[in-house]
Amino acid sequence: MSIEVIKVDITDMEVDAIVNAANESLLRGGGVCGAIFNKAGFDLDKECQEIGHCNTGNAVITKGYNLKAKYIIQAVAPIWNDYRNKENREELFKNCYNNIFKIAIENNIKTIAIPCIGTGIYGCPIELGRDYAFEEAKKVENKFEKIYFVCFGDEELEIYNNWNKNETNFEE
Repeated sequence: MSIEVIKVDITDMEVDAIVNAANESLLRGGGVCGAIFNKAGFDLDKECQEIGHCNTGNAVITKGYNLKAKYIIQAVAPIWNDYRNKENREELFKNCYNNIFKIAIENNIKTIAIPCIGTGIYGCPIELGRDYAFEEAKKVENKFEKIYFVCFGDEELEIYNNWNKNETNFEE
């Protein structure tokens, strides 16, 4: 299977691209975003400032700079409890993953590492975020050598692996 769930430091991965849980302003943030910016270096800050903005549900690609990954796909998930997103937050979340994979395919990316986007400070329930992630990944997995879902903590890892096991059992 080309989809794998792992627990590692995403900033150390040797893949074509890693995905950043970005904000609309594409500025350095906390969590995985801060870790990626710290490891990539200030050239990433400069490139993101030049791009300037990315709407919720969309994604843009930047260079990887000091990372082992050649590219970073900056993806903006909806803030789950933001009243402005209430009506279409699920569609925005799916669009976020759809745009990640669209950009990756357009840039001939064969290996990609994706954190648990939108399930931290942005507040999407992790099981729901996981389901959106796998739903979109399954549609395009044949276009990739490997899609890694990278978990930060043991709880995320268990939740993501439970879907994976359920899916595997379902297919058998």
